[in-house]
Amino acid sequence: MRKPQSVRSLEDLGRVRLSDNFFLRDFLYSEVANFYGVPNIPDDPELAIEAGRQLCRHLLEPLCQAFGRVSIRSAFRSESVNRLCNEKGHSCARNEANFARHIWDHRDQNGRIGAMACVVVHWYIERYEQTADFRPLAWWIHDHLGYSELVFFPKYCAFNIGWHEAPKQTIKSHIQAAKGCLTRPGMDNHGGGHSMWYAGFPTV
Repeated sequence: MRKPQSVRSLEDLGRVRLSDNFFLRDFLYSEVANFYGVPNIPDDPELAIEAGRQLCRHLLEPLCQAFGRVSIRSAFRSESVNRLCNEKGHSCARNEANFARHIWDHRDQNGRIGAMACVVVHWYIERYEQTADFRPLAWWIHDHLGYSELVFFPKYCAFNIGWHEAPKQTIKSHIQAAKGCLTRPGMDNHGGGHSMWYAGFPTV
């Protein structure tokens, strides 16, 4: 599949179904792309689709099944959009750091694929507003899903969630209550169960 060269071919690409609840179009919207008028279109659609399907199958669909509605805040970025975002200071890492993360259609330096999306779990919004604590949701994901990276943000407890062929299993936060690294391989809290954090949560 080639990069779309017409509106019709772009429509066809957007209609590619990645999983039961998600189409590729759901992941292509970008405020940065819209504001600066730069198309956010994969250069390698087949690789973007492959990585996106893994993200949906292993992470987003299980979240939907457990918690209900999951909204996508941002996800796929083309190399040109991510580069512009980084150059303009809009909280985007440089391209090389985002390969196989937000840049789905480019393998990382080790030749592996991955995909990342920033999402909001609606079921958790009110709970977060009452507690300002992301850790119950973070530990639930850690114990139940094969994620690579989680990065939590203050607004609505939105978080980056990434799938990768070689998962890192790291959790970080920009939320003041527990800012920094929550866990990574080698830390004392990384192994074992954490169910005391998420009593009353749905089961998968």
